Amino acid sequence: MCGIAGYWSPKAEDSADRMRALAEAMAIAIRHRGPDAGGTWCAPEAGVAFGHRRLSIIDLSEAGAQPMTSHCGRYVICYNGEIYNFPDLRRELEGLGHSFHGHSDTEVLLAAIAQWGIEEALTRANGMFAFALWDTQTRQLTLARDRTGKKPLYYGWSGGTLLFGSELKALAAHPAFAREIDRDVLTLFIQYGYVPSPHCIFRGLRQLAPGTWVTFSADDRGQLPEPRTFWSAKQVAEAGAQRPFVGNQEDAAESLDELLKAAVGRRMVADVPLGALLSGGLDSSIVVALMQAQSNRPIKTFSIGFEEERYNEAVHARAIAAHLGTEHRELTVTPKDALELIPRLPSLYDEPFADSSQVPTYFVSKLAREELTVALSGDGGDELFAGYNAYFRVLKQWQTAAARPEGLQRLRTCAARSAATALWRLAGPNAPLPQQPGKLALAFRKLMKAVRIEGGRDAPDTYVRKRARHPAPSRLVLGGQTLQTVMDDRRDWPQGLGEMSLMQWLDLVFWLPSDVLTKVDRASMAVSLEVRCPLLDPNVLAFAWSLPEGMRSDSRGGKRPLRDVLARYVPPELTERPKQGFAIPVGTWLREPLRDWAEALLSEQRLKREGFFAANEVQDIWRQHLHGWRDHNQLLWSFLMFQSWAEDWKVSA
Repeated sequence: MCGIAGYWSPKAEDSADRMRALAEAMAIAIRHRGPDAGGTWCAPEAGVAFGHRRLSIIDLSEAGAQPMTSHCGRYVICYNGEIYNFPDLRRELEGLGHSFHGHSDTEVLLAAIAQWGIEEALTRANGMFAFALWDTQTRQLTLARDRTGKKPLYYGWSGGTLLFGSELKALAAHPAFAREIDRDVLTLFIQYGYVPSPHCIFRGLRQLAPGTWVTFSADDRGQLPEPRTFWSAKQVAEAGAQRPFVGNQEDAAESLDELLKAAVGRRMVADVPLGALLSGGLDSSIVVALMQAQSNRPIKTFSIGFEEERYNEAVHARAIAAHLGTEHRELTVTPKDALELIPRLPSLYDEPFADSSQVPTYFVSKLAREELTVALSGDGGDELFAGYNAYFRVLKQWQTAAARPEGLQRLRTCAARSAATALWRLAGPNAPLPQQPGKLALAFRKLMKAVRIEGGRDAPDTYVRKRARHPAPSRLVLGGQTLQTVMDDRRDWPQGLGEMSLMQWLDLVFWLPSDVLTKVDRASMAVSLEVRCPLLDPNVLAFAWSLPEGMRSDSRGGKRPLRDVLARYVPPELTERPKQGFAIPVGTWLREPLRDWAEALLSEQRLKREGFFAANEVQDIWRQHLHGWRDHNQLLWSFLMFQSWAEDWKVSA
């Protein structure tokens, strides 16, 4: 795994030395992504320069160094990622007359592009990647990103210079970089707790969307061409619905077992120490079980726990590790540990990011990096196999709400909103600070829940509302407008899917790349650890979407096929328990050890001075949380992470 950076100034006339120096500075800004080596390349006559930082995984020799030029001399690549099927592609290319100096996947990817062109090479590649490619023949620059968005890629014009890189820190190292906050995107961030692709917190910049590639010519100066799609989650979901799996539940488990074995096996290829992150949940447990089944020695596994029992899964991870015979290590994270990490979060996560599980994800990555360079994880199982309890709760809530007459439903929602507002104005600001909320606060919570959940027009719409941290985020961001995304634009949704499948699909294309995979990428790469996700293998993904909804769940909830596969390796009594999630007790910590830190960032005077947020609204939210009227931990974490990030990046309104 690596870090990439670079720029293109089509009409610039810089010297080669200056161009290399700029590219190197951009790459050094993300040295944590590749501490083993660095390299630069430039073409002064074209105004293009690449900077690369290398985390050596496969072919540790100089034959795998980057930026790399194709054997034909036409292409130069700056690449971050792993192509898991590169041995198969290499054999095919050798049969077509290609020869190779080393055994890196980078060299194979270049040869594939030279042989088949960019689009077909991307379609054939099974892996996680982001790369920049310079075509010396057409004098065009191409950027590309993997199917599900495991690897990040930012880009955009700043003045007459096109900047790109794995993280915003790399772009910021170039003198052309401008730090203007896009308030509409800030509104999206407050709404969801992350910046969804293809948006970027800085005006004029974008994230390349998963499964796409974009090509720039000199004539595009100042313009951002529309990316082209080489893989579509929408098409995969529709294809699965049109050609569903034929067979019974046992057949499904057998097929999935074989697909997962192959996916895990492909991701166990490395020239450096390899292991797994084991949370104790279903997804990571099945990955570890299949790793151990294909290894002739104990797999190294790592987990973390918390002092708060409600959040502690370490005991379950320990039991599964003992059963499978892995070499297991664990770490208990305390509030003190979190307090020490929090000031570093803006730098680690690069762009504002407010999923509190970013904290344990960093700690488990750091623990694993003490012994490993590559770790496998179970990310993706919830989105593919209906693992989130919210899917089932929303379906039930919607069925209840839909049974009421439409007029009565609207009246109920309006009445709940009015009653909640009146309760807070009359009693909220003057309420004491009890350990437990009083009757008025409990009533307020129920009323607000009715407003948020029961306003949807169907189950997917209700789920979209549930995913949002605030129903009207533009009220909170000064000068910000709410942007439309795939979450509320049904024209982009796949056809022929049931309600649960639509909720899963929305998570696959929105939540997974912009929250889950962003969290894992930044946390792991901050400590130079590569994380691989077998459950997101394209073959596993296509199979999951071919399963009818009824085969994904049973009376125990979702993930029935994964449960059936895991039962072949681990006794069900070790894994059959309610889903916990990988989080920290933010709500409690904000009222106790983190309170002073939070109040300093959210003080009314500071909010008014900085001018990003409506100070009165934010203060109301903070007081409701402190008084126990609402658990606003997610929304408050969004405000706090932005405030902390803005301070770290020295941005102003």
